[in-house]
Parts: sequence; C-alpha cells; structure tokens
Amino acid sequence: MPADRAEGEWRPALARSVVLRHDAVRGSDLLLMPERAVRLSATGGRVLRLCDGRRTVADIIAALGESFPDAPLADDVPEFLDRVRAEGWLR
Repeated sequence: MPADRAEGEWRPALARSVVLRHDAVRGSDLLLMPERAVRLSATGGRVLRLCDGRRTVADIIAALGESFPDAPLADDVPEFLDRVRAEGWLR
C-alpha cells in the first residue's frame, strides 16, 4: 500500500498525459493517452471523474457512497485506484 494512501492523504489525479472523455458513440468513458485508449466501465469512469487532485481517497469513497450506499466502496475504490495508478494513469 502506498504510504500516502495509508495516511489517507493521497489526492489522486489523472496523469498529465491522460485525458478522460465520454464517447457518445460507444456510450462509455475513455482514457485517452498517447497512442492508446482504454474503454472504462461506467463505474470506472465515475470514480476517475472524482480524481481531480483535490479529493482524498476517503472523499471519493464518501461521494460515491451517496449514490451507492450498500456497495463495498472502502475496499473496491482503493483497489481500483491502485491498479490505475500502477498503470501510470494516475498521479
């Protein structure tokens, strides 16, 4: 677990070379990078839209909890963010 996340201080934001866009044709969110695009699930797009560099992981979980009160967000969101960070798409 990254030290900053363990302390609850990580404020995830998209990497500078990554852009999040909605593709109306496909009806899904895409992460656009140099020479690559990744199609996100609806949930993945929703999580990444909250990664603005101002919100902590706890803030993101709380925001999602308003819409998904019974979901296991405290486990799922950090795991997802760690995977995306490992890909280099988040800073």
